[in-house]
Amino acid sequence: MTLVERLAQADEQALAASGLACLDRCVPLLGGDDEALRPLWAALADNSDWSQHLDKARGALTAPENPGDPNGSAEAEAATLARGMLDAAPADRTADAVRAWADTCSVDALRLHRILDPATEGTDGLEARGTGGTDGVSPLVAAELRRQIAVLDLLAEHGASGLRGALEASVEGRRVLRAVVSRRARGRG
Repeated sequence: MTLVERLAQADEQALAASGLACLDRCVPLLGGDDEALRPLWAALADNSDWSQHLDKARGALTAPENPGDPNGSAEAEAATLARGMLDAAPADRTADAVRAWADTCSVDALRLHRILDPATEGTDGLEARGTGGTDGVSPLVAAELRRQIAVLDLLAEHGASGLRGALEASVEGRRVLRAVVSRRARGRG
Protein backbone atom coordinates (compact mmCIF):
# COMPACT_ATOMS: atom_id res chain seq x y z
CA MET A 1 0.00 0.00 0.00
CA THR A 2 1.33 3.46 -0.88
CA LEU A 3 1.72 6.42 1.42
CA VAL A 4 -1.18 8.18 -0.28
CA GLU A 5 -3.39 5.13 0.28
CA ARG A 6 -2.32 4.92 3.93
CA LEU A 7 -3.17 8.59 4.45
CA ALA A 8 -6.56 8.09 2.80
CA GLN A 9 -7.40 5.19 5.14
CA ALA A 10 -5.99 6.69 8.35
CA ASP A 11 -8.23 7.79 11.18
CA GLU A 12 -8.12 11.18 12.86
CA GLN A 13 -5.52 10.20 15.46
CA ALA A 14 -3.21 8.58 12.91
CA LEU A 15 -3.45 11.63 10.67
CA ALA A 16 -2.66 13.98 13.53
CA ALA A 17 0.28 11.78 14.53
CA SER A 18 1.50 11.69 10.93
CA GLY A 19 1.47 15.47 10.61
CA LEU A 20 3.01 15.93 14.05
CA ALA A 21 5.73 13.38 13.29
CA CYS A 22 6.66 15.17 10.05
CA LEU A 23 6.82 18.46 11.93
CA ASP A 24 8.76 16.94 14.82
CA ARG A 25 11.47 15.66 12.49
CA CYS A 26 11.92 19.23 11.22
CA VAL A 27 12.44 20.89 14.64
CA PRO A 28 16.19 21.41 13.95
CA LEU A 29 15.21 23.86 11.20
CA LEU A 30 13.07 25.87 13.60
CA GLY A 31 15.65 26.58 16.26
CA GLY A 32 13.85 24.63 18.96
CA ASP A 33 14.90 22.03 21.43
CA ASP A 34 13.89 18.42 21.11
CA GLU A 35 11.12 18.78 23.72
CA ALA A 36 9.29 21.64 21.98
CA LEU A 37 6.55 19.41 20.58
CA ARG A 38 6.38 16.89 23.43
CA PRO A 39 3.22 18.49 24.92
CA LEU A 40 1.47 18.02 21.57
CA TRP A 41 2.38 14.33 21.59
CA ALA A 42 1.01 14.06 25.15
CA ALA A 43 -2.25 15.79 24.15
CA LEU A 44 -2.57 13.41 21.24
CA ALA A 45 -1.96 10.40 23.49
CA ASP A 46 -4.60 11.38 26.04
CA ASN A 47 -6.93 12.83 23.40
CA SER A 48 -7.01 16.23 25.10
CA ASP A 49 -7.19 19.66 23.54
CA TRP A 50 -3.86 20.52 21.98
CA SER A 51 -4.61 24.10 20.89
CA GLN A 52 -2.95 25.66 23.94
CA HIS A 53 0.19 23.55 23.43
CA LEU A 54 0.15 24.42 19.75
CA ASP A 55 0.19 28.14 20.53
CA LYS A 56 3.17 27.65 22.87
CA ALA A 57 5.03 25.63 20.24
CA ARG A 58 4.43 28.32 17.64
CA GLY A 59 5.92 30.88 20.00
CA ALA A 60 8.89 28.70 20.93
CA LEU A 61 9.83 27.53 17.44
CA THR A 62 11.06 30.17 15.07
CA ALA A 63 13.29 29.74 12.09
CA PRO A 64 16.76 31.06 12.92
CA GLU A 65 17.60 34.42 11.44
CA ASN A 66 19.83 34.05 8.40
CA PRO A 67 20.35 30.27 8.51
CA GLY A 68 23.41 30.09 6.31
CA ASP A 69 23.38 32.26 3.22
CA PRO A 70 20.83 35.07 3.61
CA ASN A 71 20.32 35.15 -0.17
CA GLY A 72 17.90 32.25 -0.36
CA SER A 73 19.88 29.34 1.07
CA ALA A 74 18.58 25.81 1.02
CA GLU A 75 18.34 25.91 4.82
CA ALA A 76 16.19 29.05 4.69
CA GLU A 77 13.90 27.46 2.11
CA ALA A 78 13.62 24.28 4.17
CA ALA A 79 12.97 26.29 7.36
CA THR A 80 10.18 28.15 5.58
CA LEU A 81 8.54 24.84 4.68
CA ALA A 82 8.90 23.61 8.26
CA ARG A 83 7.44 26.82 9.66
CA GLY A 84 4.55 26.46 7.24
CA MET A 85 3.82 23.01 8.68
CA LEU A 86 3.70 24.45 12.19
CA ASP A 87 1.59 27.43 11.19
CA ALA A 88 -0.89 25.22 9.32
CA ALA A 89 -1.44 22.83 12.25
CA PRO A 90 -5.15 22.89 13.06
CA ALA A 91 -6.16 24.03 16.53
CA ASP A 92 -9.16 21.69 16.34
CA ARG A 93 -8.24 18.13 15.47
CA THR A 94 -11.22 17.40 13.28
CA ALA A 95 -10.86 14.61 10.75
CA ASP A 96 -11.03 16.96 7.75
CA ALA A 97 -8.58 19.45 9.24
CA VAL A 98 -5.95 16.89 10.22
CA ARG A 99 -6.33 15.03 6.92
CA ALA A 100 -5.45 18.16 4.94
CA TRP A 101 -2.65 19.04 7.38
CA ALA A 102 -1.14 15.55 7.37
CA ASP A 103 -1.08 15.51 3.58
CA THR A 104 0.54 18.95 3.41
CA CYS A 105 3.10 17.97 6.06
CA SER A 106 3.93 14.81 4.15
CA VAL A 107 4.58 16.72 0.94
CA ASP A 108 6.50 19.54 2.61
CA ALA A 109 8.65 17.16 4.67
CA LEU A 110 9.65 15.30 1.51
CA ARG A 111 10.39 18.57 -0.27
CA LEU A 112 12.56 19.95 2.50
CA HIS A 113 14.48 16.68 2.81
CA ARG A 114 15.18 16.89 -0.93
CA ILE A 115 16.30 20.50 -0.61
CA LEU A 116 18.80 19.51 2.08
CA ASP A 117 19.88 16.18 0.59
CA PRO A 118 23.59 16.21 -0.23
CA ALA A 119 23.00 13.69 -3.03
CA THR A 120 22.74 15.49 -6.32
CA GLU A 121 20.62 12.84 -7.99
CA GLY A 122 17.11 11.85 -7.11
CA THR A 123 13.63 13.25 -7.18
CA ASP A 124 11.70 14.98 -4.43
CA GLY A 125 9.78 11.79 -3.65
CA LEU A 126 6.35 13.23 -4.36
CA GLU A 127 5.67 10.69 -7.09
CA ALA A 128 6.85 7.92 -4.77
CA ARG A 129 4.05 8.83 -2.32
CA GLY A 130 1.59 7.42 -4.83
CA THR A 131 3.63 4.60 -6.33
CA GLY A 132 5.17 3.08 -3.23
CA GLY A 133 8.61 2.69 -4.78
CA THR A 134 11.75 4.65 -4.05
CA ASP A 135 13.61 4.12 -7.32
CA GLY A 136 15.22 7.37 -8.38
CA VAL A 137 14.59 8.96 -4.99
CA SER A 138 17.56 10.37 -3.11
CA PRO A 139 18.60 8.54 0.09
CA LEU A 140 17.49 11.23 2.54
CA VAL A 141 14.09 11.54 0.87
CA ALA A 142 13.66 7.75 0.70
CA ALA A 143 14.36 7.52 4.44
CA GLU A 144 11.79 10.24 5.15
CA LEU A 145 9.24 8.42 3.00
CA ARG A 146 9.89 5.19 4.94
CA ARG A 147 9.45 7.03 8.26
CA GLN A 148 6.14 8.50 7.15
CA ILE A 149 4.90 5.04 6.17
CA ALA A 150 6.17 3.54 9.44
CA VAL A 151 4.26 6.11 11.52
CA LEU A 152 0.99 5.41 9.71
CA ASP A 153 1.53 1.65 9.94
CA LEU A 154 2.22 1.84 13.67
CA LEU A 155 -1.00 3.75 14.29
CA ALA A 156 -3.02 1.50 11.98
CA GLU A 157 -1.77 -1.64 13.72
CA HIS A 158 -1.64 -0.47 17.34
CA GLY A 159 -3.93 2.54 17.66
CA ALA A 160 -2.98 4.95 20.44
CA SER A 161 -0.33 2.57 21.77
CA GLY A 162 1.53 3.07 18.48
CA LEU A 163 2.20 6.71 19.37
CA ARG A 164 5.35 5.81 21.28
CA GLY A 165 6.83 4.10 18.21
CA ALA A 166 5.76 7.05 16.05
CA LEU A 167 7.58 9.41 18.39
CA GLU A 168 10.67 7.17 18.30
CA ALA A 169 10.66 7.24 14.49
CA SER A 170 10.44 11.02 14.66
CA VAL A 171 13.34 11.27 17.10
CA GLU A 172 15.47 9.16 14.75
CA GLY A 173 14.51 11.34 11.78
CA ARG A 174 15.21 14.50 13.76
CA ARG A 175 18.72 13.27 14.54
CA VAL A 176 19.34 12.55 10.87
CA LEU A 177 18.10 15.96 9.78
CA ARG A 178 20.12 17.70 12.50
CA ALA A 179 23.24 15.90 11.27
CA VAL A 180 22.54 16.92 7.67
CA VAL A 181 22.05 20.56 8.66
CA SER A 182 25.22 20.46 10.76
CA ARG A 183 27.27 18.95 7.91
CA ARG A 184 25.97 21.59 5.52
CA ALA A 185 26.92 24.35 7.96
CA ARG A 186 30.43 22.92 8.40
CA GLY A 187 30.80 22.69 4.63
CA ARG A 188 30.05 26.40 4.30
CA GLY A 189 32.25 27.40 7.25
